[in-house]
Amino acid sequence: LTAAGTAVAQTSTPAKAPAKPAAAHAAGATHAAAKPSGAARASLCGADIPVLPASVPKVTGATPGCPSVLYALRFTDVKIGTGAPAVQRKWLTVNYTGYLVDGTKFDSSVGPDKDGKPREPITFPYGARQVIPGWDTGFEGMMVGGKRRMYVPYQLAYGDMGRPPVIPAKATLIFDVELVAISDNPPKPPTPPTPSTPPPTQPAAAGAMPPADPAKPATVTPSADPTKPTAVPPPASTPGPATPPPATTTPKL
Repeated sequence: LTAAGTAVAQTSTPAKAPAKPAAAHAAGATHAAAKPSGAARASLCGADIPVLPASVPKVTGATPGCPSVLYALRFTDVKIGTGAPAVQRKWLTVNYTGYLVDGTKFDSSVGPDKDGKPREPITFPYGARQVIPGWDTGFEGMMVGGKRRMYVPYQLAYGDMGRPPVIPAKATLIFDVELVAISDNPPKPPTPPTPSTPPPTQPAAAGAMPPADPAKPATVTPSADPTKPTAVPPPASTPGPATPPPATTTPKL
């Protein structure tokens, strides 16, 4: 009876169907991760990989995983700015300090120079190839007031040769930068220094001739009669050789 009752109880009171396990969803997520779409793959690889149309043939790499990166500019935003964003072809004013990977500080626009004079930030047209390639792209996403540390590979800095003796060959550079200002126009040239006041002119001594004015041509005293050419004295006569006396002929007797 007990067995029959148990059977009846099982028949009359069926057990609740268990909920679908989360493992099924996890399996689906794993499957999606194994074969992601183009957009998902770009996100997983952490790179700007475009989603290609069907007209571009697919390729399978010799090694699995994401596409390889030859070199890349990396950065860390230390402070997010609140001003205008950096835009290509505008003039950026930047404070910076540059380091080598061994900690050597090779350049800076912050603090006094070796002569004790204050340094000034650098101003350059962004993206106009007037600075190293890393600086032509390294300010993307920055806003005025922002601070960033950039890790610039040698391919985007001074290349294979470097810039001896300051920058070694194939040197990775670290820059701490601050975006100070953005402008549509280049900076005005510095005002030339005011010339010093010349010393006062000493009065001329009594009876002294006034100095000639170099701005005026020298005057030539004309001859007595300007219509006549200046008389040129005849050249001195050169005495010729003495003429020998004529030979005397003695008449024959």
